[in-house]
Amino acid sequence: MKRIASIQDISCLGRCSLTVALPVISALGVECAIVPTAVLSAHTAFPGFVSRDLSDQLTAIAAHWRSQHVHFDALYTGYIASAEQVRQVLDFFDAVRSPDTMIFVDPAMADHGKLYTGFGPDFPSVMAQVVAQADVAIPNLTEACLLTGTPYREEMDEPFVRELLRGVAALGAKRVVLTGVSFTPDKLGAMGYDSCTDTYFTCLDRRQRGSFHGTGDIFSATAVGGIPRLVEEKVNGFLSQAGDAEALARNCLRVLDDPHAGDALGRAGRGRVERDFSFTAMVEAHQALFERLWREAGREQASAGRSGEQTA
Repeated sequence: MKRIASIQDISCLGRCSLTVALPVISALGVECAIVPTAVLSAHTAFPGFVSRDLSDQLTAIAAHWRSQHVHFDALYTGYIASAEQVRQVLDFFDAVRSPDTMIFVDPAMADHGKLYTGFGPDFPSVMAQVVAQADVAIPNLTEACLLTGTPYREEMDEPFVRELLRGVAALGAKRVVLTGVSFTPDKLGAMGYDSCTDTYFTCLDRRQRGSFHGTGDIFSATAVGGIPRLVEEKVNGFLSQAGDAEALARNCLRVLDDPHAGDALGRAGRGRVERDFSFTAMVEAHQALFERLWREAGREQASAGRSGEQTA
C-alpha cells in the first residue's frame, strides 16, 4: 500500500483516534491522508468534553479528491460522529474508492458494555451499514455484541467468540478481527474469521495490567498500514493486486513449479515475522516511535519558549 485515507475524529487530548493512527501509519512508510469526522476536546471518557461535528466538510473533501483523481489503496474508518455522518461516509466510499481499494472499519462506538457518550440505542444498526462494506472489520467485544444484537458478557469461550465473528461477517464484512479476546486470566489478544475461506485464527499473548486508551487505534492502524511490510516481492512471497485472479493464479503456479524456491520464500517469511513482528519487536518499535515523538515535542516546546523570550 502507498496511500491510505483515515476517516475518524481528532481527539485533542487522550492519545487516540487520528492522533495515534497518523503517526503509526506514517511510520510504517505509508502516506496517510486524513478526513476528520469531528474535533473533540478529549476522547469520550473525559466528562464534559466538547465536540465540533465536521459532517459539512466530508462531501467537499471527497469531491475535491475525486477531481484530482487521487487513488487510495485503503479507506480506514474509526469514530463516526452521528447517524447522518454514517450516510456521508458511505457516500465518501462511493466517491473515492477504486475497484482495488480495501475498506477497513473500526466501528468505534462502545466499550465495557456501553455505547460512548452521545450515541443512542439505534446507532449500532446504522454503524452496521459501514461494517457491511468492510473488507476487514475490527470491533471490540462490546461493539460486536451491539452489532449482532448479542447480550454483552465479559466471560467468553471460543464457541461464543466464533458466533460473534460469524454474526459480524453476516452483516457483510469479508473478514472480522475481534479484539479484547481472553479465554484465561493471563492471556489477552484477538481472534479472527475469514468468511471467504470459512477459517478462524487466534492470537493471544501475556495480559498486561491496566487499561490503556488508544491501544485499539494502534492495533487497527498497524493492521491497515502494515500489510505491505509483511510480504516483500520475490523475497518472502509474491504480491497480487486485489481482485486480479489471473495474477494470483500465476503466482501460485510459480511456487508450485519450483518447490525449492517456495521453501526459500517460506523460510524468509518465517524469519521476517520472527525478527520484526514478534511481541518483543513490536513493543520495542512502538516504544521507539513514541520516544521519538516525545523528543520532537520537547524540541518544539523549547523552540517556542525561546521565540517567546525573544519577542518579550
